[in-house]
Amino acid sequence: MLLRLNDDVRVVMEATGIYHLPVLCYLQEKGLFVAVVNPFEMKKYRCQGLRRVKTDKQDTVTISNYGIDHWYRLKEYEPEESIYAELKLLGRQYRHYMRMRVESVLELTHLLDYTMPGIKTLLKGWNETNGKDKLGDFVEEYWHYDNITKKSEEQFIESYLKWAKEKGYHQSQDKAAKIYMLAKESIPTVSSDTSSTKMLVQEAVRVLREIDNTLLTILTQMQTLAKSLCLPEYPVVRAMGGVGNVLAPKLIAENGDVRRFHSGKALIAHAGIDAPPYQSGQFTGTEREISKRGSSSLRKSGYEVMRCLKTHKEPEDAAVYRFILKKKKKESQNVP
Repeated sequence: MLLRLNDDVRVVMEATGIYHLPVLCYLQEKGLFVAVVNPFEMKKYRCQGLRRVKTDKQDTVTISNYGIDHWYRLKEYEPEESIYAELKLLGRQYRHYMRMRVESVLELTHLLDYTMPGIKTLLKGWNETNGKDKLGDFVEEYWHYDNITKKSEEQFIESYLKWAKEKGYHQSQDKAAKIYMLAKESIPTVSSDTSSTKMLVQEAVRVLREIDNTLLTILTQMQTLAKSLCLPEYPVVRAMGGVGNVLAPKLIAENGDVRRFHSGKALIAHAGIDAPPYQSGQFTGTEREISKRGSSSLRKSGYEVMRCLKTHKEPEDAAVYRFILKKKKKESQNVP
């Protein structure tokens, strides 16, 4: 029916996560003009009247009226390039498995509080860059302090150095001595003779290792896709302070094609870190909070970049670095 209309046809729909995409793709395949409206903008338009009626029929009328009122301002939906869409999907899955990893680490830590209290303070966890987990590898081998204290200090040090060499970790006698001293001084609250103790610890490590492998696989694919982009995006993003091989594909995945932003302000609004002006009469607000109307995932990635940036030495282009340290100092002074 739409194709038979001898007139300019424009379809207007409200973005609903991923649920509008099948209809959107179908209509675009038929050659129809389709505009996708941000739900927040449609909500503002819907609330113009005094009565707040919310039914499917009324929503249809409202969206139609929006299309008529903004007929000449409507922009046809332009799908992202497949590589950006794939990067975004990989990025979302990466965050999903990272949440699973956090929960799994908490469970393993909870078990270790029974069998090896304090061991987490001496051994590092998962390294996102190389995919190794020293804490997991260690407690899989020595799942209870009894496995350490039944040996002499010299025997354990020799055993630890052999284990570190096999796993590819730094062979430190000092570290082994500290672990042995901690094992001697600590009081496990679950006996090593309990039949399920070893099984629970090793299963927790196994689940954690599976998640780590999945994360490393996804990250490797994201890096491959990011490096294959036509534009030199990856080296440009990689050269930013605080951005390494892990954060670079995350940023590209969340930003998508930066060419779609007409200015830096548009990118800031997309991230939701803009502070809209507020003025009434003679009052002008200056201490404004960010809008948080944009991508929360992009804001989180930006936070990770700034956290990494301030932990390293001052770079050559230090404008952002000094600004972050200045903000941190100001916030610390405001804390009572």
